[in-house]
Amino acid sequence: MKIKNQVQLITYPGSLGGDLHQLNQILDQYFYGLFTGGIHILPPFPSSGDRGFAPLTYSEIEPQFGTWADIRQIGEKSPLMLDLMVNHISAQSSFFQNFLELGRRSNYADLFITLEKIWPDGKPIQADIDRIFLRRSEPFSDYPIRQTGEVERVWTTFGKTTPSEQIDLDVHSPLTRQLLKDFLVHFSRNNVKMVRLDAVGYVIKKAGTSCFFIEPEIYEFLDWISNLAHAVDIEVLLEIHAEYKTQFKLAQKGYWIYDYILPYMILDAFINKTFKRLKQYLLIRPPHQFTMLDCHDGVPLKPDLNGLYHYEDAQKVIKVCLERGANLSYILSSTHKDADGLDVHQIRCSYYSMLDCNDTAYLAARAIQFFTPGVPQVYYVGLLAGQNDLAAVKKTGEGREINRHNYTQEEIDRAAKRSVVKKLVEMIHFRNTHPAFNGRFSVDDSDERSISLRWNRGDSFTKLIVKFAPLSATIHYNEPGKKDIRIINL
Repeated sequence: MKIKNQVQLITYPGSLGGDLHQLNQILDQYFYGLFTGGIHILPPFPSSGDRGFAPLTYSEIEPQFGTWADIRQIGEKSPLMLDLMVNHISAQSSFFQNFLELGRRSNYADLFITLEKIWPDGKPIQADIDRIFLRRSEPFSDYPIRQTGEVERVWTTFGKTTPSEQIDLDVHSPLTRQLLKDFLVHFSRNNVKMVRLDAVGYVIKKAGTSCFFIEPEIYEFLDWISNLAHAVDIEVLLEIHAEYKTQFKLAQKGYWIYDYILPYMILDAFINKTFKRLKQYLLIRPPHQFTMLDCHDGVPLKPDLNGLYHYEDAQKVIKVCLERGANLSYILSSTHKDADGLDVHQIRCSYYSMLDCNDTAYLAARAIQFFTPGVPQVYYVGLLAGQNDLAAVKKTGEGREINRHNYTQEEIDRAAKRSVVKKLVEMIHFRNTHPAFNGRFSVDDSDERSISLRWNRGDSFTKLIVKFAPLSATIHYNEPGKKDIRIINL
C-alpha cells in the first residue's frame, strides 16, 4: 500500500463512544469521509497494562472493545493502522506464563532476554548499566519459576511495576521472528494497511552501549521487518524518540518516521512569540515524516530536541505549560542529561490547553502542521479541541491521562457543534483535497513575528500566513484552473 498524503486520525478503541462499533458510528455521523488518509487505532488487544501497550496477544481484540469484524469494517472506509510492540509483550501472555511455569524448559524460553545473552556470566556490569538509556530504575526484573523456585532475571525496558508487566522480546531469536511474522500476516488478513512499530528503538541490547538505537544492528532488524510487512501489503511507521540527527537519517533511508520536533517548535513559537526557530527547522527537516501536535503521551522535548532548543526559551515553554495545567515526564538516566541540566522528556497536556484554549492560536497551530510537508495525524482529543482531564490524572495517578479523555456520545455531540471544531474539520477537508499539497513547498521571507508557508503545483497554490500582535491566521488559495484568490480566516 502507498501511504496517502492526507490527514489521519489517532484514537483509542474506546475513547470515542466506548468501543469500536460506536467509533465506527461516530465517524460516520460526525466525520464521514474526513479521514481518508487513515485511522490509527491505538492497541485494541487484550492487555495487562499501559493502556493497551502491554499486549497479551495480537490474535484477539479485547472483548470490551469489539471484534476483528469491527476492525475490518472500519478498515473498509479508511486505511487502518495498528500498533505492533516489537520490543515487548505482556507478562500475562501465554508465552511468558509458560516460561514462568517451566523456566528454561519452556518451548518459549528463547523469546525472552535472560542476562547471559548480554553478559556471558549473566552478571550485569555497573558501568554498562550506567550507559543504558533507562526507562525504569533498572532494565530487568526478577521472576520466580513455579516448578523449580529458581529466580530468572529477564530484560524489561518498560513497566510501572516491579517486577514489570512488559517483558522484552529477543529479536535475534528465530522464535521471536516467527511470532512477529505471524502477527503481521494476521493483521494483513484483517484489512490492516499500516503498522506502527512501537518502541522499536529499544530492540537491540548490547553490553557497553546505551541499548537504544544501536547501529548498525538496528538497521538489519528494520530492513527485515519492513520487507516482511511490505510482502503482505503493509506500510511501516517507526516510533523512535531519538535525537533529530538520528531521525533525519532514518527518513533519508526511506523509513517513515514521526516528526516529534514540530509540536515543541510550534509551542515555542506561540509562547515565546517568535517564528525564528520554527522557520529554521522547516528549512532543514526531511519531508518523509508523519506530523502531529498531540498524542497519547506528551509533547517531546528530550532527547528529540537536543541541539535544537534554546535553554531559556525551553524553560519558559515548560513554565507556561505547567501554569496551564501540564505535568512532566523526565529523563531518568543521569548520563543522558545535558550539561544545562534540562531533564524534561515530555510535556503532558492537551494541545488546546497548552495554547490557553485560544481558538485562533489552536487553529493556526493546526494550519502550520497541515502546511508542513508530511502526512498529518490528528489525535482524537485534538480533533475535539479537548481540554486537560485533570480529574483522570487525580483518579489514576497517571500523568498521561491528562490527554486521554474518554468521550461519551453526548460530549462528542457538544464538541462537534463548537466553532473551533467545525473550522478544524473544514481545514482537514481542505488539506485532503487541495491539489497544491502534492506539489512544491516553500517558506516565504518574513520577520520573526510572522510566518508564511506556501504550496504550488501547476496553476494551483495555497499559502498560510500567521502573525502575532494581533494574532491572526489566514489561508489564501485558488481553485484549480482559476486565478481568483480566496481567503479562509481561522
